[in-house]
Amino acid sequence: MEDRLIKAGDITLHCRLSGPDGAPWITLLNSIASNVSMWDGQVAALSADYRVLLLDARGHGESTATPPPYGFDLLVGDVIALWDALGITRSHVIGLSLGGMIAAGLALARPDRLGGVVIANSMMEATPAFVESWDARITLAREHGIDAVVEPTLARWLTSAFIETQIERVAAVRTMIRSTSLDGFIGTAEALKTLDYRKRLTEITRPCLFIAGREDIACPVAGIKAEAALVTGAQYAELSPAAHISNLEQPDDFTRAVLDFLKPLD
Repeated sequence: MEDRLIKAGDITLHCRLSGPDGAPWITLLNSIASNVSMWDGQVAALSADYRVLLLDARGHGESTATPPPYGFDLLVGDVIALWDALGITRSHVIGLSLGGMIAAGLALARPDRLGGVVIANSMMEATPAFVESWDARITLAREHGIDAVVEPTLARWLTSAFIETQIERVAAVRTMIRSTSLDGFIGTAEALKTLDYRKRLTEITRPCLFIAGREDIACPVAGIKAEAALVTGAQYAELSPAAHISNLEQPDDFTRAVLDFLKPLD
C-alpha cells in the first residue's frame, strides 16, 4: 500500500492506494469521524483484482480541515478533484454512512465517472429528528471537544455484544473517532443536516447495491429497503449481527456482498 498527500482543489487530501496497476478502480468513502483505517477488513480482498483508492474526507484523518460548515456539493467535489489529480476517469464507488451519501451524490452528479455504486448504512434525507440529533452532537462537540462524542458514537456504530467482546478492535475505533478534527466533525455534521437526495434517487442510472445492518438504529433496515426500491434494478443485502458500521462487524460478509455485486460489472 502507498500513502500519498494529493493537492485536490482547495485542500490536500490523504489517500492510500493498493492493488495492481491497470486493474479497475474502486474508491472507498468513509463515515463521519473515521479515516481510511475503517476499511482494513476489506482492502486485502478488494486489492486482489482491483486498484483501490481510500481517502480521508475533508477535515478527517490526515486531510486538510477547513472551517465549517461543509456541504455535499463540496464533499462530492473533493472526490472528483482527487480522481482528476490521480488521472482516474472511472471508478466503482463503495460508501458507508456519510460515504454512502457522497456516493449517491456522485451517482447523480457524474454518472459518467462511475461503474457500480455500493451505498451502505446510509439514509438519503435529513428528517427533522435527524437534524435535531446532529444539532445536539454539534453543540456537544463545540462545548466539550471531540472526546465528548466518542462513546455516544460507538454506541450507535456497533452492537453492544461487539463492544463488549472485541476489546482491541473497539479500542482502535475509539482512537479513530478521537483523531477527527473538531472543524472536520462539525463541518461534516453541518453537511449532514442539508441531506436531500431521497427525492432524486429515481434519477440514478448506475448499478447499485444497498447494504443494511439488521441492528442499525441510525439507519434502520426499513428505510434502506425503501431507498433501494427507488433505484431501478438496485440490489439489497442485509448483514447481521451488524449495527451502523456494518463492514467492521461483518467484514467478510460485507466484502463478499460487494464482490458478488461488482464482478458481473467488470
